[in-house]
Amino acid sequence: MAHPFSHRFRVRYAEVDPQAVVFNSRYLEYADVVVSEFFRARRAEGMPDLEFHIRKAEVDYLRPIRLEELIEGRLRVERIGNSSMAMRIELHGTAQGEGADDLRAVIALVQVHVDLDSGEALRIPDSLRQAFAPFLGESAKEKVDA
Repeated sequence: MAHPFSHRFRVRYAEVDPQAVVFNSRYLEYADVVVSEFFRARRAEGMPDLEFHIRKAEVDYLRPIRLEELIEGRLRVERIGNSSMAMRIELHGTAQGEGADDLRAVIALVQVHVDLDSGEALRIPDSLRQAFAPFLGESAKEKVDA
């Protein structure tokens, strides 16, 4: 299994609600931060005409995330299809140290590569497929290579 891409961030005051936990909509913002950093790290951010829209987003809240916690987002590409790709982002607490399993939430995203003018789905370029290949699970690699 490929290692996930990871990015750490700290929870800010503006992100928590009166219950002193991260407000639920912020989890999708955190997923967006991790995806954006993934694209940047894979040098995909500057690819011309590379636009994705979220088709589906699903969040499983497992344990609360609190103010000032250092969170690690871990991203895996689950599948790359013709015009869409599925990603899994896990949000982990880091206070328990390396190797500890402190999973707080799992976010599943399906994104579609689109033409901004027409809104029509476009084939995901081979250059992006190659850039993301190291983060594909084994079953996803078989589908891409087929």
